[in-house]
Amino acid sequence: MLECSIEARRIDANRSLTTTKQAEITLDTDVSGRLDAFNPAELFLAACMIKGVERVTPMLKFDLRGVEVKLHGVRQDGPPKMISIDYEIIVDTDEEDRRLDLLYTNVRKFGKRSLETYVRIQVPQASHFGPVSSV
Repeated sequence: MLECSIEARRIDANRSLTTTKQAEITLDTDVSGRLDAFNPAELFLAACMIKGVERVTPMLKFDLRGVEVKLHGVRQDGPPKMISIDYEIIVDTDEEDRRLDLLYTNVRKFGKRSLETYVRIQVPQASHFGPVSSV
């Protein structure tokens, strides 16, 4: 079972900072959007797809030198939800086409499960509201 601890705090009306382990990412939380940061949907989509590749390559004993994922998602505003996701996976490998097809099939299967889980998950109410600590 994976457990994670993540902290996110508002920097200003345009951005937030999220941290976990020894990493931090500035998030686009501007209502109008920012060009220099990921919004939550972009970060989630990119992470799910690349993690899907990393998850299945050891199971398939698939040898690759590199991978690139290009995504295009469309999110409706009301109610907010992703209505379409198109992606392209580019793999640098010497594996045969049938093995490449197997990789793509497994990435689609695991990636779809991750996305479906994200959409269905129930998030409980916050257990504590209080003053924000200044850092």
